[in-house]
Amino acid sequence: MTASSAGEPLRIGILGAARIAPLSIVSPAQATGTRLVAVAARDRSRAADFAAENGVERVVESYAALLADPEVEVVYNPLANGLHAPWNAKIAAAGKHVLTEKPSAANAAEARDVAAAVREAGTVLMEAFHYPYHPLFQRACELIAQGAIGEVRHIDVPLLMPDPGADDPRWRLDLAGGSTMDLGCYSLSCLALLGERFCGGAFTVSEAVAAERAGHPGVDSHLFVAGAFPSGATGSGGSDMDADDWSFTLVVTGSEGEIVVPSFPLPHQDDRLILRHTASTARARRSPQDAADLVAERDGDVVEKLGNRSSYTFQLEAFTAAVRDGAPVTTDADFAVRNMTLVDAAYAAAGLPARQSISPG
Repeated sequence: MTASSAGEPLRIGILGAARIAPLSIVSPAQATGTRLVAVAARDRSRAADFAAENGVERVVESYAALLADPEVEVVYNPLANGLHAPWNAKIAAAGKHVLTEKPSAANAAEARDVAAAVREAGTVLMEAFHYPYHPLFQRACELIAQGAIGEVRHIDVPLLMPDPGADDPRWRLDLAGGSTMDLGCYSLSCLALLGERFCGGAFTVSEAVAAERAGHPGVDSHLFVAGAFPSGATGSGGSDMDADDWSFTLVVTGSEGEIVVPSFPLPHQDDRLILRHTASTARARRSPQDAADLVAERDGDVVEKLGNRSSYTFQLEAFTAAVRDGAPVTTDADFAVRNMTLVDAAYAAAGLPARQSISPG
């Protein structure tokens, strides 16, 4: 950051015209006054349509041209999973900050290479697991730290969604696809974050069960893991991307109660946190002036609503603070290495291959 850039809106360039971009970067940019300077896509007409629909200032001819653009200081990378790491390394080498969609690499080796490139360049990388930046997840962590549920005994984070469709690129092995890469990585990241903070360290996978997508050898339609933390607490999670319905619930069970977050990765859809009644609950409740946010449920359970403002917006604000002010990043390049190590371990335990690196072209 230079003295002249302090306090100015970030200037973001976007790689590709991804479906997730309006939710993940366009709306947050509009909410925070961030400039979307440029977009590049393999199909220039698609990039032009995207720019016109989403208020991007201009179109550039190629990904390489976007990285070379002096007005672009941050690059948002929502390309296919297998293209995340190669372009993340290129972005860092170009001296730009990196906001990368998750997972930030196809495997742990790639994540380590990207982390090295970011360190060498002295730039910021944020892996776009957006939920840790929302007050909902932060409140869950606060309650655990306050002893609201006693000692953490088990963390359960199974994520379910219906089949996105037979032709969806998330089923392609050559693009580093699969249920774990698209959905389960959220679950594993949550086990990692909570384990490091409250369970003595890293989550270790002890067993896994999975099924391959019909017609797509090596691609998991579902994969679930079980394991433990250094504290002795246990954990379970994973994902099914061919389920009958949606379910994104986090449950943290302690010696004196539990915390339930019905939609932990998507708080803009459901911002509730349910604290099961225990003798220690009162110690962790908010001050009287915040009592309006608490709603009594059956048997003394308490529900807090932490706000439907998008977690993507909180994420962009945190990323801006990191770039402009040097604020810490929860999901930084080192976290990405630890999380991709966990993803690789999940595939190994399930008897499936880790995703492979591909050329960026």
